[in-house]
Amino acid sequence: KNMPSRALLTAATGMQAQQQNVDNIANNLANASTYGFKRTRLEFQDLLYQNLRQAGGAANASTNLPVGLQIGLGVRSVASERIFLQGDFKQTGNPLDVVIEGSGFFQIRQANGDLGYTRAGSFHLNNQGQVVTAQGDALEPAITIPTDATSISVGTDGTVSVTVPGQANSQNVGQIQLAIFPNPAGMEALGRNLFKETGASGQATVGSPNSNGIGGINQGFVEGSNVNVVEELVTMISAQRIYETNSKVISTADRMLGTINQAVS
Repeated sequence: KNMPSRALLTAATGMQAQQQNVDNIANNLANASTYGFKRTRLEFQDLLYQNLRQAGGAANASTNLPVGLQIGLGVRSVASERIFLQGDFKQTGNPLDVVIEGSGFFQIRQANGDLGYTRAGSFHLNNQGQVVTAQGDALEPAITIPTDATSISVGTDGTVSVTVPGQANSQNVGQIQLAIFPNPAGMEALGRNLFKETGASGQATVGSPNSNGIGGINQGFVEGSNVNVVEELVTMISAQRIYETNSKVISTADRMLGTINQAVS
């Protein structure tokens, strides 16, 4: 391939990579107010190189080339890493809003029977008094609140208790269990604030909050997203400039091809 056509293809990979970068930034910004959302960042990798002269090759009978001559063929995005830094806590006073302070995920039993995992602890009660997500999926292990309960308390260890009329002591109705993973960044996002276990994340270890490296629980708070809007905007401006620069490379390569065509016509 001649140089201008190679430059066209290389610059095109740069534009495609930055388009995906902007798409990722757009999703982060769109979810800046999503409870429990964790931002993602793209990671890039250079493509293959064309070896025009091999480093260490013979320059003559007695010397070798100290450096070679390689021409790179562009870039590609290879990973979208999810950053599981904790988001800001917002106090709501709602007894069914709970946050995880530290590591861990709430376990959610989806409609298809599979387990999903979430950091979004904004829960509700369904028509049977069961604690569910906004989608109606039940918290696992299942917890049901009596219809005549006058208050709900969630301890830092996940113990859920209620008070009912006619009883002086609170009544224990269940305990929230949390799951932790060796590599949470390897989990697959399902949407609806849910993640699922994968071969990359490793198997879940389930236990009570505030034990064995599992975070504690605080009632009456929700965890906001960990998206830093200013940082995302700066990254977006950088991606836009890189995109523009690659488009100028395409324009330059196109003019060079035009010059070659005029010379041979």
